[in-house]
Amino acid sequence: MSGKEYYISNFCTIRNGCVFKNGKLIYKDITSESLKDFSKNIYKFMELNYSKFHKMDELCKLGFLASEVVLQNEENVDEDTALVFSNRASSLDTDRKHQHTIEDREQFFPSPAIFVYTLPNIIMGEISIRNNMKSENAFFVTETFQPHFISNYSEILMNTGKASSVICGWVDLDSNKYDVFLALLSTKGIRRLTKEELSKLYNQ
Repeated sequence: MSGKEYYISNFCTIRNGCVFKNGKLIYKDITSESLKDFSKNIYKFMELNYSKFHKMDELCKLGFLASEVVLQNEENVDEDTALVFSNRASSLDTDRKHQHTIEDREQFFPSPAIFVYTLPNIIMGEISIRNNMKSENAFFVTETFQPHFISNYSEILMNTGKASSVICGWVDLDSNKYDVFLALLSTKGIRRLTKEELSKLYNQ
């Protein structure tokens, strides 16, 4: 370990129809009747222009939108930015939809558009393509968000030179129940990276 100090530069939370950046509410949606509409409304609010967004599954959309919030006006990101994500349900929400297409006798074959998202790490591929990131990425499935593990893993990547910065966090979706928290870790910021600080920001 190099002994360098790292900081939480930005963080985003998406829960209960609300989007927060660095603890401040930036968007609230009390009208959407579905997660699909909620995601679409955030996309419009942020005035994004990325056609592939509309082909993503809902888990990927949530992670993509959170990453856009985190990276907005951010200069501490380059192709060596790594992604370290985790969740509890893996790609279960889309897996169910894929299984339904298999069982649907009116279809001749399962939908490839759904099948492509039956791996949770696809979300990191979409974010990497969007931002030209070519560094390490890892997706872990754990029962709860593990700030100690995530912060340690991220620090190792930066200390060993495998990443210049890291976007890490929790992107979970299961039957329209979603919980998203992403944080950008780098050598710049005002919040020093510790497991306690990462846990506090996730739980606030």
